Amino acid sequence: MQRLGEQNGDAVLISGDIAQAQTVCDYLARMADFLEKPIYFVLGNHDFYGSSISAVRDTVSGVSKRFPHLQWLTGRGPVHLNGSTCLIGHDGWGDARLGDYHGSTVDLSDFYLIHELAGLSKQDRLVKLRQFGDEAAAHLKAVLPEALESADHVVVLTHVPPFRQAAWYQGRPSDDQWLPFFSCKAVGDVLHEAMESQPRKRMTVLCGHTHGGGRSQIRPNLLTLTGPARYGHPVIQGIFDLT
Repeated sequence: MQRLGEQNGDAVLISGDIAQAQTVCDYLARMADFLEKPIYFVLGNHDFYGSSISAVRDTVSGVSKRFPHLQWLTGRGPVHLNGSTCLIGHDGWGDARLGDYHGSTVDLSDFYLIHELAGLSKQDRLVKLRQFGDEAAAHLKAVLPEALESADHVVVLTHVPPFRQAAWYQGRPSDDQWLPFFSCKAVGDVLHEAMESQPRKRMTVLCGHTHGGGRSQIRPNLLTLTGPARYGHPVIQGIFDLT
């Protein structure tokens, strides 16, 4: 947090995995108090550990109302950063539409520590994961028209990479074992379609989740930056000049 305070940026963007359910609001409140600048954020899967998605979202919505600097993008429309750039976002989720879900032996902590996923059969879990992905896609589809109408450059903040190429893991895109949980195809389809229909516009997607980092040029006007991470060692991924 000290390093964030030393930067001259006008705002902070966080792509999730801030803490766990019992502490995420405390961390957000401390950042808002310390930084005194807009903090635009989405939540990651770790932020729900030890509770339910619905309960955490309720508490995060409440703390965001108490601290004007906290702007949870899942719960709001486009943010106009300047005359040419607009910010939108959603937590997102691995929606099991890419890779080999049924053949995957990956066993995530999500399936035990998040109430909505705990105790489900593999088939019931698939239904739930796709519902989560569809929810994220529906939100972005709803806010994209205003964002594209008002800005030449749209920045999308989300936790889960929305494209196969952006799901970096150990230096390369994820294999079919991990892709079901490391990508959100429903969101990717919405973003790709939007930029295909708006070739004069530009989009930058900022995401994380996979703990691997990389740059993926999905189409000429659609760039995805996946930030690397290590548990317990948050770092500043980059400083963006949007002038």
